[in-house]
Amino acid sequence: MRLLKSTIHADISTISAKIFTRKATRAIVLNGDNILLLYTKRYHDYSLPGGGIDEGESNIEGLIRELKEETGAHNVKNIEEFGLYEEYRPWHKSGFDIMHMQSYCYTCTIDDELLEPQLEAHELDNGMQPVWMNIHQAIVHNEETIAKSNKKGLSIERETFLLKLIVSQLLTKSLLC
Repeated sequence: MRLLKSTIHADISTISAKIFTRKATRAIVLNGDNILLLYTKRYHDYSLPGGGIDEGESNIEGLIRELKEETGAHNVKNIEEFGLYEEYRPWHKSGFDIMHMQSYCYTCTIDDELLEPQLEAHELDNGMQPVWMNIHQAIVHNEETIAKSNKKGLSIERETFLLKLIVSQLLTKSLLC
């Protein structure tokens, strides 16, 4: 899978510390200029649906499971690789200093109707909800959150980069077809 971007958090001075790797998937579901996203009230941001890949699960199995759990999406089809976004972040739990986050991004299609999401307790506590959103408006919203909010989470930089890349590589491409 092609590497989209590799980042190192500003608080990390060296990558030779104790590192663990977390693999996750991110779903890109487009309908014209609208994209299926997760709005998280706690961080006041929009992000691609997805999450950690479970032990023994393939990337695709994880993608389908996470998409269903977080958005209620079903009948996931036409799955194609988009790219990998990797980041090194500080980790403040025992045993490790750095998390190497690998986000495997895929485009796909789903049935129009969303079923009831099965959000985890921490996702509900954070005020997470699936929404269809104009991708350009989501980018503007996230950029404003980056510039003005002290609530922003660590993932907003990644998510905003990915949304901009989707516009330049997928929406522009579909306009040319």
